[in-house]
Amino acid sequence: MYNKSLMNQFKRHFADSLNIPDIRLFIGSVGFFTFGSRALAVVIGFQIYRITHSALALGWLGLIEAIPAISLVLFGGYVADHFNRQRIILITRASSFLCAIALTLLSWHGESVSVFGLYSVIFIAGIARGFADPANAAFEAQVVPKHLTVNASSWISTTWISSAVLGPAAIGFIFDAWHARGSYLVIAGAFILSWVSTFFISPKPQSVPKRQESLFKSLGIGWHFVLKSEPLFASMGLDLLAVLFGGAVALLPIYAEDILHVGATGLGLLNAATFMGAVFITLMATHRPPMAHAGRNLLWAVAGFGVSILVFAFSKNFWLSMSALFVSGVFDGVSVVIRRSMMRLLSPDPLRGRVAAVNMVFLCASNEVGTFESGMLASLIGTVPCVAVGGTITLVVAVSTAVFARKLRALRFDPETLELITSVDSSSPYVGRHFSREKMNERK
Repeated sequence: MYNKSLMNQFKRHFADSLNIPDIRLFIGSVGFFTFGSRALAVVIGFQIYRITHSALALGWLGLIEAIPAISLVLFGGYVADHFNRQRIILITRASSFLCAIALTLLSWHGESVSVFGLYSVIFIAGIARGFADPANAAFEAQVVPKHLTVNASSWISTTWISSAVLGPAAIGFIFDAWHARGSYLVIAGAFILSWVSTFFISPKPQSVPKRQESLFKSLGIGWHFVLKSEPLFASMGLDLLAVLFGGAVALLPIYAEDILHVGATGLGLLNAATFMGAVFITLMATHRPPMAHAGRNLLWAVAGFGVSILVFAFSKNFWLSMSALFVSGVFDGVSVVIRRSMMRLLSPDPLRGRVAAVNMVFLCASNEVGTFESGMLASLIGTVPCVAVGGTITLVVAVSTAVFARKLRALRFDPETLELITSVDSSSPYVGRHFSREKMNERK
């Protein structure tokens, strides 16, 4: 009887977030868009490498998307805090659809494709991303009630990662069957479904800043808040350096084509392996959130990520490479759940868009600039040494952060109430103190 009651309680809490229709729609929007965007990353990278056979060309691909995304993301955060976030997401999803259609038309005649034309469309997609990412991160907090933060975050992360598995895995087979133009049409369909899911979410109240500050002062408030909060700043910096140097995804077309000899289908599976590991761990997090010792768990996750990348660097066996990427995904999934929950729990509602924008600067720098760094370094010292150096640097960064970022290392949350057990920054007017007011009264 006790075991049955416990199982019913588990099932109830496991699916709490899914009982709310708007959360289901938001999860659908994230899922379809992630499917399309991750599939797009595989197709465009493989297409450009087949045309150019150049690691540096892959590096330029990342930089071209990063320039508009990083340049506009802070302004995008300002826009997300001052204008309707749902409407911003709808506009940017429509822009992504049009970019996919443009790529379809450019690729219609097979291999005779203008690389400059492909780069140009990706640049436009980067502009849309500069506005979409802060709005989406801030809109999530409007859709999800606070008491469901970690549960919903786990489901959203699981959906994101599941779609990031299915997108690359499916698009590899689609590319081999229908080439680039067919792949881009499938991607365009995913973007349309994301738009529809977002459209049907009911309107949500949004806190708009009452004081009219200048644009530059308003943008600076988000940076000031993040810099004053060591756990937020240290976690963003940790992820930045780990992905900037330790990310191997940018060079997967080279591994698939020249080292493992598995073609587009193998490339899709290699891309999917990382996310398969992350799906496994984020599903576990819906039942056992890693927030009780959030800081410590984050540091261990980044260190484990570095070790798995080192194994992948030297592997010449397809299944060993798949396994190493799977394990890297497990550790990265822990990091994603913790950092997403930290962003939600430590950011005040009037600043969510701008804090999310600061986070997006770090993410864009780590992903797209990391792609450029990987391509540039691989062209100088070779693909395998480049990935090995990245894994080593990731380990060094994790150890250094553990030594110097003491507040992050000590960061803990109550797993039930999500109240801070350790103070983040007692001088901040936005962040809660050591205990909630009720707990302080109990202690008295």
